[in-house]
Amino acid sequence: MYFIGITGGVGAGKSEILRYLKQNPRFLVEEADEIARSFYIKGSRIFDRLISILGREALAPDGSLDKKKTAEIIFNDEAKKTAVNKLIHPAVLEYVKEKKEEAELTGKYDIYFLEAALLIECGYDKICDELWYIYAEPKVRRERLKKSRGYPDEKTDSIMRNQLPDGEYRKYCAHIIDNSGGLEDSFREIDRIISGYSC
Repeated sequence: MYFIGITGGVGAGKSEILRYLKQNPRFLVEEADEIARSFYIKGSRIFDRLISILGREALAPDGSLDKKKTAEIIFNDEAKKTAVNKLIHPAVLEYVKEKKEEAELTGKYDIYFLEAALLIECGYDKICDELWYIYAEPKVRRERLKKSRGYPDEKTDSIMRNQLPDGEYRKYCAHIIDNSGGLEDSFREIDRIISGYSC
C-alpha cells in the first residue's frame, strides 16, 4: 500500500481533488483537520488533556467541548493555542501511523491518501512514500476564496502569508498538480500519476 500526503495553499482546490479520490473504493482518503476535530469529542484519547489546557469553561452543559467557547479561548490566549497544537499534532500523527498499519493489515486499499495543510511543517514527508502539491495560481485562489467563502483580499493575504511559499512545496513534493484550470485536467493528471504505480 502506498502512503501519499496531499498538501497545498488555501483555495488551491484540495477538497475537489479529495472528493474525486474518494470515489475509488481502493483508496483510503483522510483529512488531518477531520482527525484533529475528532479529538475534541468527549471520550477521545486526549479529551481530558484538552480540558486541562482549555479549562472547564470550554465545556458545554452536556460535558462536551463547546466549539464556540473553545475557539474564543484559543483565539484570545496564545499560550493555550500553542499548548493545544503541541497536543493535537502528535496525536494526529499517532492516529495516522496506527491507521496506516491497520489498513496495510486488511489489504483493502492500494493507496492511503492523507491531506494536511501542515503536511511538510509537521514532518509527514518522513513517513509518507511521497507528497503531492495541489497548486493553483494566486489570482485563481483569491477568486475561489471570495466566491466560496466570501473572503476579502485582506483576509486571503493574511492566510497566504502564514503558509509556505510555492518554492517550499515544490521542493518537498514529488508531483505538482496544477489545479488552476478545469478539474477534468487535474483528474486526468492524477489518473496518469496513479497509473505509474504498481497497485
